[in-house]
Amino acid sequence: MDLKLADKKAFISGSTAGIGYAIAERFLKEGAEVILNGRSQETVDQAVEALKKATGSNKVSGIAADFGKVEEVNRLLEALPEVDILINNTGIFEPKAFEEIPDEDWFRFFEINVMSGIRLARHYFPKMLSKNWGRIIFISSESGVFIPDEMIHYGMTKTAQIAVSRGLAELTKGTDVTVNSILPGPTKSKGVGAFIEDLAKSGNISTKEVETDFFKNMRPTSLIQRFAAVEEVADTVVYFSSPLASATNGAAIRVEGGLVRSIL
Repeated sequence: MDLKLADKKAFISGSTAGIGYAIAERFLKEGAEVILNGRSQETVDQAVEALKKATGSNKVSGIAADFGKVEEVNRLLEALPEVDILINNTGIFEPKAFEEIPDEDWFRFFEINVMSGIRLARHYFPKMLSKNWGRIIFISSESGVFIPDEMIHYGMTKTAQIAVSRGLAELTKGTDVTVNSILPGPTKSKGVGAFIEDLAKSGNISTKEVETDFFKNMRPTSLIQRFAAVEEVADTVVYFSSPLASATNGAAIRVEGGLVRSIL
């Protein structure tokens, strides 16, 4: 299927590894121009070269910026004044008991997970409206509707992303601009993979046993009973970023393996 992305420019925050990297690779295979992002220029350059080799495309570049630092975000926006597609993917997570989460962590999670996308959208959204085409996607999570008790602060930020996404979509009436959120479930990204390995080592068990236990005891409602691959999430993101998905707007699209039981 041709997703008609060959003439589109996409920026993906937090895209040197994991879901963001997989999204970038999928965009490149569809012929789009891609701008990566990571916190250091070294990791950005490494990801750019890896993607060139993996896809055979030279339509990839990168800009380093730490989304916890407003001045670095402003420099990024100066370097990249306009895009067709904005994927707000950057984010952090950390399991921590509610009573142990200090104020600083709540603000830090909101700053990076929520304000990163707000600042980018505030810059690119009006430009998309003026040219009557654009796509903004917030990579939220099933944790935004199924708040995990082991990291409530993370769930709060994911709910906020869904709210911002829907609010922006309300401002697109009658245009060819769409704003949606994608809600992955437990996904074997780089960070999650490391988390699983740490649990396996500490418990002296295999990573497969950790995964089985996770879905038995922590996410028992999952229908697929496994972690999704980053490529499975990326395929969904890229489709809903394409002109083919023009009738989907203001939606919270789930890629969570049936974990959330609600039918809406």
